Amino acid sequence: MIPLPLARIAEITSGALAGMADPRAVVRGPVVIDSRAVEPGSLFVAIKGARADGHDFAAQAVAAGAVAVLASRPVDAPAIVVGDILAALAQLATAVAAGLPEATVIGVTGSAGKTTTKDLLARLAARVGPTIAPVESFNNEIGHPLTVMRAAEDTRYMVLELSARHAGHIADLARIAPPRIGVVLNVGSAHLGVFGGKEAIAQAKGELVEALPADGVAVLNADDPLVAAMAERTAARVTWYGRAETAAVRAQDVTLDERGRARFTLRTPSGAAPVELRLYGEHAVDNALAAAAAAYELGLPVTTIAEELSEAEPRSRWRMEVTDRPDGVTVINDAYNANPDSMRAAFGALDALAGGRRRFAVIAALQELGEEGPALNAGVGRLAASAGLEALFVVGADADPVLAGAASVTGGAGDPPRAGSGADPAPRAADGSEGEPRAQDGAPPGTPPDAPSRTRVVHVADVAEAVAGLSALLAPGDVVLVKGPRVAGLQRVAQALTGGERQ
Repeated sequence: MIPLPLARIAEITSGALAGMADPRAVVRGPVVIDSRAVEPGSLFVAIKGARADGHDFAAQAVAAGAVAVLASRPVDAPAIVVGDILAALAQLATAVAAGLPEATVIGVTGSAGKTTTKDLLARLAARVGPTIAPVESFNNEIGHPLTVMRAAEDTRYMVLELSARHAGHIADLARIAPPRIGVVLNVGSAHLGVFGGKEAIAQAKGELVEALPADGVAVLNADDPLVAAMAERTAARVTWYGRAETAAVRAQDVTLDERGRARFTLRTPSGAAPVELRLYGEHAVDNALAAAAAAYELGLPVTTIAEELSEAEPRSRWRMEVTDRPDGVTVINDAYNANPDSMRAAFGALDALAGGRRRFAVIAALQELGEEGPALNAGVGRLAASAGLEALFVVGADADPVLAGAASVTGGAGDPPRAGSGADPAPRAADGSEGEPRAQDGAPPGTPPDAPSRTRVVHVADVAEAVAGLSALLAPGDVVLVKGPRVAGLQRVAQALTGGERQ
């Protein structure tokens, strides 16, 4: 962070020094909301959450080296007391960004792929100059300003991820650190219930390009009509990326290797170069193109862009993490979050990676889809049951639409009973039968299109039952996809199957 004395921080946030805070003491370290992350010179922000109140850890933070606490009430430690913690965070981050006029802010938004694109673009920008980017998905009213305040005097690029839960959110974030380059990936069904429709989602995502200056650049997806329409909402120059021939930065001759990783020719206005991604799934091509188009605007040559994209490994956890166990079982942990679009992408990646191996999946009902939720979740069930799975485990009490959709494919009737305690090695399936699923990868060649899928659909109450039931069925060489909304906690299934975090 840019060094700031407490007196200046109090002035920026309209706060009052308390607890014997020294107005001359300087904050040089990171601004943090977790007392365990405090370093000497830090500013600790006391946020009251649903399960813990940061004010209770104020003294502990100062003892660990924090210069002071940004608080909403007096604490037993040097503090700056403000009326609204989140507003103060935004004000402080705005001042930091304004103090770095030489830094270029690059904003990334979209319904899916923000974090992967941000990770790729941060790697590319770092080839040009010192770069900061969010940890994981720090993209809301807390994580966004915390990321901005990580900037130092030598920072030249801030690659920021911007999310929206309501109209106006992205505009608010963009005011903190005004972007000069804005990347819009796609408009999907995530948070459909909150916004009420894709057009409303597009309106919210487009707030990023509206925030760009006339001498800025909007990097837009030529393959998404709702994103393409945003070109009329910005004063900035527009550059296009995608698969379309009209895109300035595009992918040609896309193929997948035996692990489901894409290879393609990256074409730009100044030349072409081959790319071999280490990221899994064909959908990673679109993220790579978005990052490449923004990097091209930074002046990187196409050969350098292709080299960096080819060397990039998955960086953020629980997003297409692929782990091969010693017994040959492959676990795909894509459980950070889910929406209908990312579900389709994940099952596409499973199909490419699994090939002829037996495949399983653990999913849960999607959230925040509004009135369309039941129909969209039924579609998820149909998608999963048509994916050639040996068995499908559906987790949670709100799984009825998913199960109904799966049953329409498998030929099952009604609501499949749950597996018992999870210890039963032969849980009851959607068609009411018992015993282990038959060993096959979906319907054999020549099967009529309307023939029932052979996938066994098993409803389980929680993660523990999913782990127990699935573990009883797995054999060496099998492939498992774990995919669901964050609230379902399905990453614990993948961690149980692999023995921990990514290996």
